[in-house]
Amino acid sequence: MDKVKLPKRHEVLTWADVDKLVDTLLPQLRGVGPFDAIVLITRGGIVPGGLLAEALGIHHLLIAAVDFPATEAAGLLAWPVFLQFPDPALLVNRRTLIVDDVWGSGRTSTAVRSRVLSSGATPYTCVMHFNPYRSLFNRAEPDFYGAVTDAYIVYPWELDRGLRGLPLGEPDAN
Repeated sequence: MDKVKLPKRHEVLTWADVDKLVDTLLPQLRGVGPFDAIVLITRGGIVPGGLLAEALGIHHLLIAAVDFPATEAAGLLAWPVFLQFPDPALLVNRRTLIVDDVWGSGRTSTAVRSRVLSSGATPYTCVMHFNPYRSLFNRAEPDFYGAVTDAYIVYPWELDRGLRGLPLGEPDAN
């Protein structure tokens, strides 16, 4: 059985860390807002999107669920499958904030952004963490992000489910 290759460095966040990220994002978002709708990308964007929606007073919350088939031949170039996406009528002419937890490869956020744009909305992408070192896009990045990282991030709402295969203890010093 193949071993899963773990990142050399990981960060386990507390709720206080998440509060700081929200506090970093709010002035950026208020400076461009208001937003008429928010699209939460499952599963990672549910909690941060809910926190931002509450803080910004956004009541029009929608869900997008995206899957990238894991095929050996397609690799990272696989086309997304939308398992769930709002009816375009719910997005047309709305300034829409798209929220996920992390921009790693960027595939999920850019796929949702494209679909929101094609629905007639004005999309803005937002993540808690942006990892430019993993991004597949040279000219695309989130419109808003709380922090830049090269680490694997574990959020406090993920701890009850385990650390996603991460070993307990300190990350490698390498």
